[in-house]
Amino acid sequence: MSDLTPVFDAAFWVTCGVILFLLVLSGFFSGSETALTAASRGKLRAQADKGSRGAARALRITEDNERLIGSVLLGNNLVNILATSLATTIFNRVLGESGVVAATVVMTLLVLIFAEVLPKTYAISNSETAAARAAGPISLVVRIFAPVVSMVRMLVRGILRVFGVKIDPDSNVLAVREEIAGALQLGHSEGVVEKEDRDRILGALDLSDRFVEEIMLHRSGIEMLDIASDPEAILEQCLQSNHTRLPVFEDEPENIIGVIHAKDILRAMYKVIGGPSGDASKLRDFDLRAVATPPYFVPETTNLDDQMRQFLRMRTHFALVVDEYGSLQGLITLEDILEEIVGEITDEFDPDDAEQTVERADDGQYLIEGSVTIRDLNRATDWNLPDDEANTVAGLVIHEAQMIPEIGQVFSFHGFRFEVSGRDGNRITNLKIRPLSGV
Repeated sequence: MSDLTPVFDAAFWVTCGVILFLLVLSGFFSGSETALTAASRGKLRAQADKGSRGAARALRITEDNERLIGSVLLGNNLVNILATSLATTIFNRVLGESGVVAATVVMTLLVLIFAEVLPKTYAISNSETAAARAAGPISLVVRIFAPVVSMVRMLVRGILRVFGVKIDPDSNVLAVREEIAGALQLGHSEGVVEKEDRDRILGALDLSDRFVEEIMLHRSGIEMLDIASDPEAILEQCLQSNHTRLPVFEDEPENIIGVIHAKDILRAMYKVIGGPSGDASKLRDFDLRAVATPPYFVPETTNLDDQMRQFLRMRTHFALVVDEYGSLQGLITLEDILEEIVGEITDEFDPDDAEQTVERADDGQYLIEGSVTIRDLNRATDWNLPDDEANTVAGLVIHEAQMIPEIGQVFSFHGFRFEVSGRDGNRITNLKIRPLSGV
């Protein structure tokens, strides 16, 4: 027994205590790294707005993730290596040459359980709370290790540059928008997020990447008023129309000189005839120009987010779309943009017997109008047809076929079978589509 006394002396127990303290520090560094990287910045911002100083500190130190992770890893590796070295010393003292193996096994288990798995499990389960609590000490560690981390950062970037890898210090590993979109897609696939909710949020996020020309009503479908028409014919057209605003042209449809609101024209005509007991013959002298408002033209390359802001700023819901040469291309309304977010909007003036643009037949095929946009088709069917080269389904078929197909022709691309079932001149009016492999 006297031979063992010098081994388990005061220095031995002090070393064990230091090792235990280093394991606690290692667990703190591991848990803090996980908490600060896994915590939602949105939730931290909400807590900071409510007065949480820890959340505010966590937001500040996570602004530079590279410096944060570098400092935490440096501290974690220092304490782990030091703890392992001390453990090897005392195990060699007790077991001799076999102490290295014993120290390796014991420290691996201790570090794995108490310095990695346990603190990281807690940090993932309570990421925002753990991040707020750890932010203070970690911010001090970041300041202390800042010079060393800066040198390591320069060294790492220099090595990566040799291999042709460039690091942008201002870029995020994952953009917020992509993170939201990915979370929505994941939530929908797991059944947590409804398809309609996913589509609405993604529609709002996509407004800045979509352009007026993609959703506008083509000029061939615009209902217009001819300023040369008789006032009675103009009144009849306004009463029969499903639209409250109509463009007014002179000589030719390309020459838009104004826009008429149905309420304005009815109010003006009512005033001209002199009220309920007036003379309707006075309408012959009615001047449509006096009622028309100046047309609002927008370029077809304007993105939907900017156009919606313009509508709200100008307090108007109606714009005519022109190309780079000033030629009329179509018409867009605020409702068209809102429909990209919330889906189709109908009111009491929309025809009840309107034909469905996307309809599923009994044989599993989808009967599609050629003018349906690819985006609307994807939203209705949960498909993923590309819309980079064309806006409408007919445009996609023409682009892929590199020709104007005849009725009955069948094409297969992007995992779908397309059959042309209707054509008017050079325009594809109807198609039958079905997935080839249960898309």
